[in-house]
Amino acid sequence: MPESPEDRTKKYLDLGHTEAENHAKTQLELYEKHVKATSSVTNVISGFFKTNLLGFAWHYLKSRFGPRHPYQAYPRNGDSGVYKLTSSIPSRDEISIALLSDWASDTTESDTVAHLVARYAPDYSIHMGDIYFVGAPKEVEVNFTAPHASWYFGASGSLALSGNHEMYSNGNAFFQHLLPAMYIQEGGVKKSQQAGFFCLENEHWRIIGIDTGYTSVGRPFVEILSPPDCHLKKEQVEWLRDVVQLGNPEDKRGLLFLSHHPYISAFREDYAKPGEQIREILGSADRPIVWLWGHDHRMVVYNYGTNGKGPQAYGRCIGHGGLPVEIEMPANEDVGKVAYYDRRVRKTIKNHRLGYNGFVRLLLKGNVLTADYRDLEDKSVFEESWSVDKTNGQLEWKILQSIPELAVR
Repeated sequence: MPESPEDRTKKYLDLGHTEAENHAKTQLELYEKHVKATSSVTNVISGFFKTNLLGFAWHYLKSRFGPRHPYQAYPRNGDSGVYKLTSSIPSRDEISIALLSDWASDTTESDTVAHLVARYAPDYSIHMGDIYFVGAPKEVEVNFTAPHASWYFGASGSLALSGNHEMYSNGNAFFQHLLPAMYIQEGGVKKSQQAGFFCLENEHWRIIGIDTGYTSVGRPFVEILSPPDCHLKKEQVEWLRDVVQLGNPEDKRGLLFLSHHPYISAFREDYAKPGEQIREILGSADRPIVWLWGHDHRMVVYNYGTNGKGPQAYGRCIGHGGLPVEIEMPANEDVGKVAYYDRRVRKTIKNHRLGYNGFVRLLLKGNVLTADYRDLEDKSVFEESWSVDKTNGQLEWKILQSIPELAVR
């Protein structure tokens, strides 16, 4: 009997963030498929031990103790990782980008969101990390590369960042299967994505995708003494400094950063280290940035602020792409970080109240960057814009519209 959409969603309820649990979930799926294909009790029992227990043990140990995929950085194959933003329609003076995070779950909701993205036909589509459960080759295939996969590939480019789930398989499928399928269209040439970070730019804005996933998973025992901090690896820091020239005092274009892990969070751990590294390269304490991330499975607009010694940022969480969306309030001491938060109830499954999945539609026109947060029913729940002053790099922020349910206070 085919799996129902609700059964698929149930698999992600109460999903923890440990590597062991996600490997177990992956093996459980393999086992269930094996059971459906057999009719003998003997086969079912033997299948359990072979496919579920032994498979889980092997993949888990290989991931925990096996070699991590070599890090890929620019320049690579003659590619600098810095690309000019271009419209797929030359006569149009507006660039559109679809941003999705924690989307690759192969759920009915993720398919609905992807089909909605396709309706808008953005120039670029960007997945900001986490392919469930463990970023295995089969999971890359069903979400992105199979003929039936629903991911929308933008006409000007489709790019990907790594989350922690991709690293639960040591990054092998991310680097070997997903990045070769992603690309940038440049000068009539389609170029595969060469590394897990990038810069898209025009005369007014720079959109910089950074890799926080590679350093988000530690090694057994070591991670107890030194928990992963999602720091940017040396190669990425050098690229930001020397190739992107992020610290150039003459370059006052607006800055939008994309990452999987949160710079600020009111719900779980956040990660100050990448922000501190960016702030050091920028060399300026008063340069504001826009920063969007995923990881937390919710849609949150944070108050303008900073973390540790990082930059002042307009922080936004958009981890509501394809997983069950969480809507509970943060602890009292963290409520002050949150300005707007989509806590609407879409459905209830097994006593879990679930929110609305969605994506962000970015529009760039002149010096104005607009972010439209749309839910899976194609409703704009929040829309904001930033205008950059290229004489000093400062940003003017405006709320264009917001539904009343999002206001926290």
